[in-house]
Amino acid sequence: MPHDVSTPPLLVDVAIEAKSRADHEKLVAALLKLTAKDGALAVSVDQDSAQIILKGTSETRIESAIDALNRTSGIAVNIGALQVAFLEHPTKRAEAEYTHKKIYGPKGEFAAVKLAIEPNEPGTGYQLERKTGVDALPNKYMPGIEKGLESVLACGVIAGFPVVNVRVQLIDGKYHDVDSSPLAFEIAANAAFRRALQTAESVLLEPIMKVEVVTPTPFAQSIVDDLTSRRGTAHSRVVDDDTVAIDATVPLIAMFGYANSLRVLSQGLASHTMRFDRYAAAPQPWDGPPFRPAIGMRA
Repeated sequence: MPHDVSTPPLLVDVAIEAKSRADHEKLVAALLKLTAKDGALAVSVDQDSAQIILKGTSETRIESAIDALNRTSGIAVNIGALQVAFLEHPTKRAEAEYTHKKIYGPKGEFAAVKLAIEPNEPGTGYQLERKTGVDALPNKYMPGIEKGLESVLACGVIAGFPVVNVRVQLIDGKYHDVDSSPLAFEIAANAAFRRALQTAESVLLEPIMKVEVVTPTPFAQSIVDDLTSRRGTAHSRVVDDDTVAIDATVPLIAMFGYANSLRVLSQGLASHTMRFDRYAAAPQPWDGPPFRPAIGMRA
């Protein structure tokens, strides 16, 4: 899945919290200032939990930002475990419908939504199509439907990661003159979309990195073996006198802390560069480390 090189993807993120609740807003302000003019960083705050997430293009960029925060803000913080920014993607077409219906005395809630989803071409993002059969659905309910779909797009159904490259077709909708509302349609659309994703054989997509290692020849094989153990594939070796250049592609999640490992393998004589290549389907079922740990914050 190719990526537009003009917009470097934010491939990693980390949860940050102020040790003192009184410093929460101050921390948010400091991070917003830190990331305001830096396309390699972004910050978000969960509306429900108030959790602060710092996102970056690389492990090194995140670490540099945290160092800058510690130097300039004077705020004592806890830092969570570094996370890879996985994505979710459906692999086949699926249909689902959901009827939201509740009765409260003389008035109730009612909305029915039927939709279909299918994989979209890489880079095309999310598209919503309204089929002819739902022309009779009043336009005032569409904002609710769109909000319900967007809430699922933000966190998927597998492990809380965004859904990408999906086309949603709104096939049918039913409403009640009294009991229907945008909120009822938001609930129905959310549930129908989740059902569709659960039957569309969605997969996790992980970032794959291009890695180049330049090393003295005696260490080359050990380095190749190490990259292979990280689910990497070595594509070429170029020998120049006593130096070997190794080109490989490796999942980002397997490359955390690689600089230290390479230093040990090469007695400090090798160097490496790493840049984003593409997203690709992660192993199924996922057998890597658990996602988004609730604990494990570090000071």
